[in-house]
Amino acid sequence: MTAPAESNWQGFWAKGTPMHGPVPMAATDHSQRYRRDIDGLRALAILPVLLFHAHVPGFSGGYVGVDIFFVISGYLITGILARDIDRDQFSLIRFYERRFRRIIPALALMILATLAIAAWLCFPGDLEGVPRSALAATLFASNLWFFTDTGYFAGGADVKPLLHTWSLAVEEQYYIGFPLLLMLLARYAPRWRTAALATLAALSLALAILMQRDTSGFTFYLLPTRAWELFAGALLAIGAVPAIRRRVVAELLACAGLLAIALPVALYDRATIFPGLAALPPVLGAAALLHAAPGTSVGRLLGRPLLVGIGLLSYSLYLWHWPLIVFAEYATDAPLARGLRWGVIAAALAIAYLSWRYVERPFRDRSRVSGKGIFRFTAAAMLLLCLASGGLMAMGGWPSRFSAPVLAQIGGRNDFSPTRKQCHDTYMRGARPCILGAQVAPDAMLWGDSHGVELAYALSLKAKAQGRALVQRTTSSCPPVLGYDARDPRCAAANRAALAALRADPAIRRVYLAAFWANGDFDAPGFVAKLDRTIAAIRREGRQVVLIGPVPPQPFDVPRHLAHLARAGRLDEARGVSLAWVEARTPHLRALFDRWRRRGVSLISPLAALCASGPCAIEADGKPLYFDSHHLSVAGALRVIRDGAIQPPSHSPRAAAPPPAPQRGP
Repeated sequence: MTAPAESNWQGFWAKGTPMHGPVPMAATDHSQRYRRDIDGLRALAILPVLLFHAHVPGFSGGYVGVDIFFVISGYLITGILARDIDRDQFSLIRFYERRFRRIIPALALMILATLAIAAWLCFPGDLEGVPRSALAATLFASNLWFFTDTGYFAGGADVKPLLHTWSLAVEEQYYIGFPLLLMLLARYAPRWRTAALATLAALSLALAILMQRDTSGFTFYLLPTRAWELFAGALLAIGAVPAIRRRVVAELLACAGLLAIALPVALYDRATIFPGLAALPPVLGAAALLHAAPGTSVGRLLGRPLLVGIGLLSYSLYLWHWPLIVFAEYATDAPLARGLRWGVIAAALAIAYLSWRYVERPFRDRSRVSGKGIFRFTAAAMLLLCLASGGLMAMGGWPSRFSAPVLAQIGGRNDFSPTRKQCHDTYMRGARPCILGAQVAPDAMLWGDSHGVELAYALSLKAKAQGRALVQRTTSSCPPVLGYDARDPRCAAANRAALAALRADPAIRRVYLAAFWANGDFDAPGFVAKLDRTIAAIRREGRQVVLIGPVPPQPFDVPRHLAHLARAGRLDEARGVSLAWVEARTPHLRALFDRWRRRGVSLISPLAALCASGPCAIEADGKPLYFDSHHLSVAGALRVIRDGAIQPPSHSPRAAAPPPAPQRGP
């Protein structure tokens, strides 16, 4: 997700003055003319991004359009910078004047509209992050904000209408230092310009590859691992790649570049490790088209009027499409359906045209807005946005907009374990596991992933009333399965540590196992076999095993869904997924339940507690049973512990094999 940077707008309405092109030393016959194919390439960047975000089939890798924009930006702006520096005509003030004309007017209008819509539409909690991100976007620091805005309670992309501005921040941070770098190289080491930029590009790419499995967001959001994509375009602009002399070579290279973009768009998906090595094909493909497309059949294709028109709108289309999608999905409480999907796409195109026609073009016209005028406008717009963002931040979630029933439902987001922050992920933080319940030595352990946190708290309340305690060992995305390391190699170590701690403490007689069993990945036969071996390993230690079965995931954020219903006066229509749907997601796991029970394993079934009467319950006694789409709230966990217990068959000859756990336990 990145915004186009410098646009070939003059080719649409000016008198042939070029706005881009390589420096003269690398000029080819097309370097100083308006290139329609570049605007066509912009269309090939923005359309996959738009269709990917709108969930259109066939564009699962459309996010690579961001990387194409980075290459185009590096090529065009470096062409301007290097040419002016080589001619001793460069002015930093003029450079930023051009950037402000290009970026600020349309961006400021979009941010202001987003703040207004969010203030009207978003529930408390969801609203709070919008002005913070608006402030960050105004200051071109939104990539830093979204990098730090992580965790269970930060909210997903569906409540971040300004998430796409991270790429603008990357570009503007790049262009703070890059002009100065070129000026210094031109003055002190002109012969080393290409080598210096190539070295920086290689270092950035190497860092991106080394950190491509990083899960913190550093590789995705921050400049050091994205700069190489801008440098790829910059190297083209300064002539680092020799000009192509043979037409057949240009045709082949252009076709290869088109294919290097099309295949990732169609074949990549959300599971692709990106960026890193996987970013090379679209980046090199964009570079190949910039270098080889003019005069080729691919270049003529990219220069078709429809693609050129979309390319001219690409900046405004990028700015507006994401907030429209986020707000449409927020208002309907569901991913874009077919009719709404195409309606939102049409609306994005229409608003993009209006933005380009009545905002972008006038502000680029020096006869209408002077150089001093654009600096004054930029200062005023940024001040207004900072004040508006600060005002909304001071109001918190502005809860007075909503009725008490609506606030009661959305408040379910806060119904998580009060010890979650302190007691979850202790292994990853190098902290001691928490002991919950009474002030006594624990005789039980809850071992699991994040689904176990609220269940541990619910069990501890029962244990405390009985004068007992349990130890909580929960690690995010790490089910209690020995040998599991699919998502994070540290999971295997965390699980080994849990088993070692169990062996070292004979006072622990009962082990609860909890995980997001119904997430779609934990039902594979190989995974279930590892779980079977884990249960056997615990029983060999003479401990009782209590398996807490699958929590039914919902296709929506439960508190928000209930708040929407309460807002419309239809809370009595609250329904979750069906029991059959959940069972269909866990056939291999459920196939072993009876065998485990015959061997003495107890089962606590969320399905029995929540789905006994048909559709799974998502609300009870005025309280949401989840705090998001699949984590039980404290209210939900208490209900599952109270109503979901299924004991092993009393006639089972193997049920008594391990020493019994205290009968007064939870």
